[in-house]
Amino acid sequence: MNAILAVPLVLRLVALFVAGLVAGSLANLGIYRLGWNRRAISPWSRPPAGAPPRQWWDRLPVVGWLGLRREEAVHGRGFWVRPMLLELAGGVLFAFLYGWEIAAAGLLPPDFPRPLGRDMLGILHHGYIAHVVLLLAMWVASWIDIDEKTIPDTVTVPGTLAALALMVVWPASLLPDVRAEAGRGFFVSFVTLTSPNDLEPWRHAAWTGLPALALGLGCWWLWCVALLPRSWYPRHGYRRAWQLLLARLVRQRTSGLILAMGLAGSAVIAGVWKWGGAIHWCALLSSLAGLAIGGGIVWIVRVLGSSVLGREAMGFGDVTLMAMIGAMLGWQAAVIVFFLAPLMGIVVGLTAWAVRGQSEIPYGPFLCLAAMTTIVGWAALWQHFQGAFALGWWLLAVLAACLAMIVVLLPLVRLLLSLLRRA
Repeated sequence: MNAILAVPLVLRLVALFVAGLVAGSLANLGIYRLGWNRRAISPWSRPPAGAPPRQWWDRLPVVGWLGLRREEAVHGRGFWVRPMLLELAGGVLFAFLYGWEIAAAGLLPPDFPRPLGRDMLGILHHGYIAHVVLLLAMWVASWIDIDEKTIPDTVTVPGTLAALALMVVWPASLLPDVRAEAGRGFFVSFVTLTSPNDLEPWRHAAWTGLPALALGLGCWWLWCVALLPRSWYPRHGYRRAWQLLLARLVRQRTSGLILAMGLAGSAVIAGVWKWGGAIHWCALLSSLAGLAIGGGIVWIVRVLGSSVLGREAMGFGDVTLMAMIGAMLGWQAAVIVFFLAPLMGIVVGLTAWAVRGQSEIPYGPFLCLAAMTTIVGWAALWQHFQGAFALGWWLLAVLAACLAMIVVLLPLVRLLLSLLRRA
C-alpha cells in the first residue's frame, strides 16, 4: 500500500483511466458474448463471416473501433459508436470513483478529519476494489438487459461469488460505518448485519456461535435453491405440478452444478466460521444476509406483482442482480437501492413512453444506477437513514407495509397505463 500511495495522485488517476479503458473493452466482450443473442462485435471475438481479418491494433481500447468501422456492412451502420463510448466511460468511471473514494474520501462524513492516515487509506482502497468489481458486473448486466430484456446468471452468479470472496479476504470491503464519539473523536467500522445497533458485533459470542452459522448457511442455500431451474404449472393440480417441477430438476444438468456449488460453498462458509477469525466471519455473514435480503425483496415484489398484474412484473435476472448488489454492499444498502431504483425508473419510463410509446423498460439498469448512487452518496445516505435501520426487527414490519402498498398501487398503475394507451 505504501508503494501505491508513493505514486503521485495524477499518475494513479491516469493509470486507472487506462485500466478502465481495458476493463471497458473486456466488458464489451462480455456484453456481446454472455447475452442470449451472441454477436461477434467485440474485437476479441472471431470476425463474422464476410468480414475482413482483424488486426492486433483493432483490440486497442477506443481507437481500435475507428478501424472496425469497416465492418459496418456486417453489423450495421454506426455499430461501433456505443462500444467505443462504453470503453471511454469505463476509463472515466474508474478514475472518478478513485478520486471520490480515495482522494476526496467521499465515503466518510464531511467532518471526518483529513488528510487521512495510511491505515484509513488502505481500508478505502479495499472498498474501491470491491466497488470496481461490482461496477463491471453491473455494467455488463445493464447493457445485456437493455439489449435483450434479460440478465444472465453467467454475470450475476460470478459477481456474487466474487463479492463473498472479497468479504472473506478483506472485511473492510463493506461500506464504512463512522460514528462520532464525544471526547474520543471518530470510530470507524464497517456496516455489518446488526448496524447501526452494534459497531463491533464480532466481539460477541452470539455472532460466532452455531445459530450464526445456521443463519449464514440458510442465506446461502436460499440463493442456491433460487438458482435451480424450475417451472410451476398448477393447471392440472398441485401434485402434477410438483411432479413436473422435480422431473425438470432431475433432467437439467445445471441442477447438479448448483448442488455441487451449494455443498462446496457450505464447506467454505463452515471453514470461515471455524477458522477464519471473528471479523472475517462477521463480514461474510453480513454479505450473506445482504445476498438473501437484497434478492428476497425483489423476489417478493416479483411474485406479488405477477399475481396482481396477471403477467411477469419483474424478471428473475433482477432478483439475482439485487442479490449480487446486496452481497457486495450489505443488506442496509440493498434496501436503500430498492427504494431509490423506482424513483429513477419513473423518470426514464415516462420519457420512454412519451417519446416512443414504450410501456415496458428493463429494470436492471435502474437497480445498477441506484447502487452506484448509493455508493457515491453513502456518507449522506447512511447519516440520514441509519435511524430507520436502528429499528431492528421493527424494520421488517415497515418493509412489509411498503410491500403491501406496492400490491395496492400496482393495479392503479396498470389502470393508468391502459388509459394512456387508449388516449
